Amino acid sequence: MYLVLSKRFEISLSYRYFRPDWSEGKNRKIYGPAVGGEHGFGGNFTVYFVFHGKVDPHTGMIINVTVVKDRVNRLLAERYDHKFLNLDTPPFDHTVPTPERLARQLLDDVRPLFVDEAAEPVACHLDVSPATAATAYANGRIERHRWLEFSAARRTWSPHLTETENFRLFGKAASPSGHGHYYRLRATLRGDIDDDYGMIAPDDVCAQSLHEIHNLLDHRNLTTDIPQLRNVPLTTEYLSRFLYDTLAESLAVDRVRLWENPYFYAEYLGDGRHMMGISADFRAAHRLHSPFLSEEENIKLYGKCDNPNGHGHRYIVEAAIAGRLDNRSGTMFPLGQFQTGLAEALRRWDYKHLDLDTGDFSDKPTTGENIVQVLWPRVEQAVDHKLHRLRLWETPNNRFTLRREID
Repeated sequence: MYLVLSKRFEISLSYRYFRPDWSEGKNRKIYGPAVGGEHGFGGNFTVYFVFHGKVDPHTGMIINVTVVKDRVNRLLAERYDHKFLNLDTPPFDHTVPTPERLARQLLDDVRPLFVDEAAEPVACHLDVSPATAATAYANGRIERHRWLEFSAARRTWSPHLTETENFRLFGKAASPSGHGHYYRLRATLRGDIDDDYGMIAPDDVCAQSLHEIHNLLDHRNLTTDIPQLRNVPLTTEYLSRFLYDTLAESLAVDRVRLWENPYFYAEYLGDGRHMMGISADFRAAHRLHSPFLSEEENIKLYGKCDNPNGHGHRYIVEAAIAGRLDNRSGTMFPLGQFQTGLAEALRRWDYKHLDLDTGDFSDKPTTGENIVQVLWPRVEQAVDHKLHRLRLWETPNNRFTLRREID
């Protein structure tokens, strides 16, 4: 099992994509409007630093979040926030600050700050805009994420099942009249950063591939209008595989994730491997207080979170299972059973005080790390031991992830 803490930060800066040794024409061909003007243009970036380590049995934490906030905020203020990267922040005074390079540099800058801690930064995820992001890992792996949105109708059904079987499995989504969704697609590219243009794939190539997908699917009925999708199981799982195969013809796609709605997605990882994820929430109060520490130590460690009367959160939980599709139905796991299982696992904590109304944390503090570990076996049992990853958002800034293996 692999447990990580993800901490969210925001930076505002200016930058441009421009190589002075290239002509204006070549720069615009490669970088398009991101060439900008001589003085750059602006961006509000969101940065997530991911830490891995063992949970301290006394504190219940991988690392003190306050320590992370203090050290990272100081670095970001000195080097990135309210700066013009191309002039103020080496090495971007001589190399183009593409998302891939910037994510890698941010991780390289942060890692030395925590050499004295048991936990270490293992990844940096950078959201540049709603349409693009990048992730750098401590092992050298780099990913670029591109987003696409489209609206489409469909009938969720399989031609390999009888009408009775389709309605039993898919419910009203199997209606011949169809239904619609506002889909959100994330295509993740993986590979080496090209030394010339600083990206895994040129922006114009990515944009063209996604544009073709958009033209093919947007405002169409997937069941009747798309020849490639006729006579196949038209499930979200199968559709994610279709999108992967289509994009892989022109891009180095590592995986494709397709959100059918805000609380359900299907993902294709290649080689017949699928994932599907759902999210739900519960509202609970708690007090961060360790029975192994003195009153003074608790206050120093947890600060305002040690309030004797407690405080609370609307926790968001995302569960993801992994496996292969059933070729006949085009499904990996019954969605209704998945949703019911997660809801049942969360129900005993909903509208409760985790420390006072349950017996789950009588010997441990209710940190996010401990909560996600206690929750895992309950969800695992509900999904027939297919659980691959469990994520817990305590706030939009703090996320805890437990997985079977490193993605």
